[in-house]
Amino acid sequence: MSEDKIIITISGKDKVGIVAKIANTLADLSVNIEDIKQTIMQDYFVMMMLCSIKDADKSFKEIKEGIINSGKEIDMEVWVQRKEIFDSMHSV
Repeated sequence: MSEDKIIITISGKDKVGIVAKIANTLADLSVNIEDIKQTIMQDYFVMMMLCSIKDADKSFKEIKEGIINSGKEIDMEVWVQRKEIFDSMHSV
């Protein structure tokens, strides 16, 4: 179901450990990564993830704050949105 899905976007200067840091945070929050895309443009890292929060024991707000704080620890910009909101914003 769409309400159990979130979209996470991460960007910033490329460095070692970005994927590991975010993936470990998601595992600690019981968030499942369903799809992941990443690229590096020059020295700039960009990653989008589709995740399920169906089995998470924390609220969306707590999950969002946890992921954003994890990104801040490694100087990355992080956006977390519910998938239905993301889909609405990107449909014409």
